Formats: sequence, C-alpha cells, structure tokens
Amino acid sequence: MFTGIVQELGLECSVRPSALTIEMSHAHCERIEVGGSIAVNGVCSSARELSVDAIVADLSRGTSTRTPLGKLRPGHQVNLELPRTPSGGLDEHWVLGHVDALGKAQALNQEGSEWVLIVESPTQYCRFVAEKGSLMVEGISLTPYDLDGGNLRSAIIPETYETTVLRDPRRGNSVNLEFDSLAKYVERMIRFVHSN
Repeated sequence: MFTGIVQELGLECSVRPSALTIEMSHAHCERIEVGGSIAVNGVCSSARELSVDAIVADLSRGTSTRTPLGKLRPGHQVNLELPRTPSGGLDEHWVLGHVDALGKAQALNQEGSEWVLIVESPTQYCRFVAEKGSLMVEGISLTPYDLDGGNLRSAIIPETYETTVLRDPRRGNSVNLEFDSLAKYVERMIRFVHSN
C-alpha cells in the first residue's frame, strides 16, 4: 500500500510499449526488488529490471491507454513512492495505486504562502469526493475543499510544491486521480443492499 507522500522525483529515461525506465536515487533503488511495487505518479507499477540508479517498470496496455504514463517522454519528472508497511508508519491516506479516472489540472494559484490546485474531476466520480476527505492527484495525497460540481480545490503546502511534479501543472493536462477506497466500498455496499 501507499500513503500519497512522494518520496522522490524520478526522471523518465524512456517509454517502450510495455515498460518505463526511470532514473532514481541509489538509496531507493536498493529498497526495491524485481517484482516489487513502486507508485509512479500514483500508478502502482512492478519493477522488471533494476540497476544502481534506475528501474525498468512494467507498463501494461491498460495503464498506457488509461493514464498519461504512456505519453511521457524522456526528461519528464515523475512522482515516486515506495510501498509502506504499518510498522514503518502511515503518515497520510491509505492508497492502492489504482487510478480511477483522469482529471484535468485547471489552475495552480499562489495564495499567501501556499498554493491552491484546482482540478476538474469527471462528474460521475464526484460522489466519492468529500469536503476535507482524501483524494490522490498524480500520486500526491491531497485534501479537497470548495467542491463545485466537478471542480475541486486543494491547498498545496510549500514542501509539496517544491518536491513534486505539481511545480509544473500545465492547464488542461490530464492528471491521475484515485478516490477514497472507503467511499467506494460504502457505495458498493449501499448498492448491494438496495438491489436485494
């Protein structure tokens, strides 16, 4: 599992039809095993090959077509997070690394000492977003507020702004969204109860 706390910015080296090659720190490479998981912009990926300072991660056809990962080009930075265990501490939200939908980055505005990200979410997923709940955007755990139809705002603290890909959210760019797992389970149970 993941928590949405980005540990490092990796550098995209190459994209093949079935794999991504990402440069990352030697310290993090040492913690990954072949077959192990890593979240790349919020997408849970499996390490296929390892070197001293890079990994080759599997890129399935579904991931390539349903997320922006297949459109990355060499030189793009990506948010990276290694999986967490309960013994290591869970600082933020409980995240699976399974992208639910693509949103659109509408704006990133500076307000005082912090930044505010405005994201447009597909309207059919708005039922999973709660004021001051949890939402993953590009693998970053955010707290949405000021919900307005499909648009939502999230405050970005200076640390997140400085250490993630949010420094360069081009307007209209697609972003990976993962909605709260508990909300999805609750909705599933309610539907099941009402259908019986």
